[in-house]
Amino acid sequence: MTLALGRPVTLEQAGERPFPGPAPWAVAVQGAAALAASTGIGRFVYTPILPLMQDQAGLSASGGANLATANYVGYLVGALAGMVAPRLVRSRPRMRVSMIVLTAALALMPLTRDAAVWSGLRFVAGVTSAIIFVYAVGALLSGLRRSAPHLAGWGFGGIGAGIVLSGLLVLAVRDVSTWRTAWWIATALTLLLAAASWKLAPAAPPAAGAMRGRTRTHRWFVALALSYTLEGIGYIIAGTFLVASVTQAAPGWIGAGAWVVVGLAAIPGSALWTALARRWSRPTLLVLALMLQAVGIALAGLVPGEVSALVAAVAFGGTFVGISSLALALGEHLQLPRAVALLTAGYGIGQIIGPLVSQPLLGTGYSVPLLLGGLIVAAATLAAVALRVRFPHQVGNMTEPSRLTRDAP
Repeated sequence: MTLALGRPVTLEQAGERPFPGPAPWAVAVQGAAALAASTGIGRFVYTPILPLMQDQAGLSASGGANLATANYVGYLVGALAGMVAPRLVRSRPRMRVSMIVLTAALALMPLTRDAAVWSGLRFVAGVTSAIIFVYAVGALLSGLRRSAPHLAGWGFGGIGAGIVLSGLLVLAVRDVSTWRTAWWIATALTLLLAAASWKLAPAAPPAAGAMRGRTRTHRWFVALALSYTLEGIGYIIAGTFLVASVTQAAPGWIGAGAWVVVGLAAIPGSALWTALARRWSRPTLLVLALMLQAVGIALAGLVPGEVSALVAAVAFGGTFVGISSLALALGEHLQLPRAVALLTAGYGIGQIIGPLVSQPLLGTGYSVPLLLGGLIVAAATLAAVALRVRFPHQVGNMTEPSRLTRDAP
């Protein structure tokens, strides 16, 4: 209640919200927009634009790989920065600056043909996308934990929405415009998504004493981190070569179409895995999601062709965002400091290792690298099985915000 001219009135009469903070659906939409901008477009738009740059801008295969590596390294640097300086990924002003810098990095891509400048811009895009990603994940998990945890899955689905937008824009311009136009459209989309996520609030700090009596959870976190790092290796192999395996024996538009399929499967995929978490434990669901992804990737390697690759695209898209949402929610549940940043860094390391271990296998086509990716995700599945052993489903006071958000300004 509040006072007006000495008379008590309700918060509603005073025009104030009875409970602080935005509505749950607003948090989900803002978080989805942030993830779509940072990851769906900021990172993944390069995948469908790459063939245009090779055809029209003279970018070589090795040069294309170097740009991808620069982005992966930048992503790792951004995640590590979030570990060393937690306030960097829990500050709305810094998130906004990262959005502006990311948009600028995309806008500058079509202004040059210098490979070194391109590498620098993709590195900057990687750093800023990681900062925004960790910020948005913390905001979603913290902002929706009490009121509407099921909406977090739809928030993560923003990654898939960004992938769909990036794939559709390339399909739209590939026959009527240039690689420069594709980057300009990507910049405009990122700017719009940045505006939609501008008011996304950071993760809330924990209540005093929330961590008293917390169960020690380090051994489960080690298993989770190992599984998620291995997933980073296998996922990036599949994400790199699934589209290429389709375009190798089909018209170029089918490759971009396969990328759209990945995004379309990813949008509801995370929400589905989140909904299933109401009935089954997250460790069990993580095992199932990894197993399904491993089978899908291996199928594309064992049975080359458009049909198997598209089936793999559905399996891949329907699980990779869900795996991230499950793994990061598990890390937050285990209440280790900087859990999301730590897991994101492991994932980033995996994305650097993936191309290194798969590149020597490309001489025989894409089948062997895809098989390798499937085997690595299968190893991630085994690590997730170890996570399930006597997993502590109740840790400390789980009705309070976790230790992950301690340093929010």
